[in-house]
Amino acid sequence: MEFETWWLLSIPVFFGLGWMAARIDIKQLLSESRSLPEGYFKGLNFLLNEQPDKAIDTFIEIVKLDPETAELHFALGSLFCRRGEIERAIRVHQNLLSRPDLPQEQKEHALYELGQDYLRAGLLDRAEETFNLLIETNYGVRARRSLLEIYQRVKEWQRAIDAANALQESGAGGRQREVAQFYCELAQAELVRTQPDAARRLLDMALSVNRMNVRANILLGDALQANGDIEGALHAWKQVERQSLPHVVLVAQRLMDGYHAVGRPQEGFNLLKSWLADAPSIDLLEVMFKNLVELEGGEAAYNLVRDELWRTPTLLGLDKLLEARLLIARPDSLPELTMVKDLVHGYALKLARYQCSQCGFKARQFYWQCPACSRWETYSPRRTEELSVMN
Repeated sequence: MEFETWWLLSIPVFFGLGWMAARIDIKQLLSESRSLPEGYFKGLNFLLNEQPDKAIDTFIEIVKLDPETAELHFALGSLFCRRGEIERAIRVHQNLLSRPDLPQEQKEHALYELGQDYLRAGLLDRAEETFNLLIETNYGVRARRSLLEIYQRVKEWQRAIDAANALQESGAGGRQREVAQFYCELAQAELVRTQPDAARRLLDMALSVNRMNVRANILLGDALQANGDIEGALHAWKQVERQSLPHVVLVAQRLMDGYHAVGRPQEGFNLLKSWLADAPSIDLLEVMFKNLVELEGGEAAYNLVRDELWRTPTLLGLDKLLEARLLIARPDSLPELTMVKDLVHGYALKLARYQCSQCGFKARQFYWQCPACSRWETYSPRRTEELSVMN
């Protein structure tokens, strides 16, 4: 009972201490708010009312009156960036860095923002130099990401590999997919220089990093073909089926050319036919259609396209069916069929696009790296109409 009495008596004491602490906090808050320039609140009000131009003018005046306010410099730099005034943002961050009394944490922050300004302005040499200064700081991971972006922009693929590996070692996540693509870029350049052996060594590296890299096997087949090893090339291209069945369309014509070269075109066509049964594709159908016209004639090609259109009805498929029908049509029906074919073809072309799954950018050709958002392996090998039908 005595314990309960003391406990009850302590309640007013704790209440009083809490009241005193609150009073002290309120006084401190009021004191700090009075110390802020009046223009700060005006600028903040402009931002809240989505009037960035007026906010910038207000903050500029504050910075002139109180140049020691680092946070306002950062806010001002961000506003300049949002407006696309990169040169002014650069000057703001350079002014910050020129202050000898700037704390180390804010100095690193200003240096990182300056590097981003250079990157946005396309001053890649200056950006690289700036980010290299941040490698051993708290901004090290972000600086390495920016360096990786720079090396990809300028297509310095070996340096991109080094930067990606450094990011992995720093615990910033796996980069195997990108590194394998960088090796493929180097191998592609060697193939252009007619150096297939050098290309093969690089592609072996790509597959050691990411064994599911489809592009590496496609290029490996190209390198083997350049050396006259057609059977080896066919083997490499057929590995794509094990990696990603939808991507076989990317090697379909290569395979048919290879099988023609070794005198076994029917074997190649049968392989493509089995792929089409498991993975419908208008591009794969296109390759088969052209080769079947040569192997068995227009009637067989027409039947192939007709059956596939029944299975997967698309406007692109109808366009191909009309093309096949023209091959076997009577001369008196050619004008009407040609007119219909031209009309359908015009609409079909609008649907014959590949689309990036990250940013939605559409392109007529297939890309390994999206030209809009620069992400790797974001394009499906199927056309947009096919994807909508499948979904």
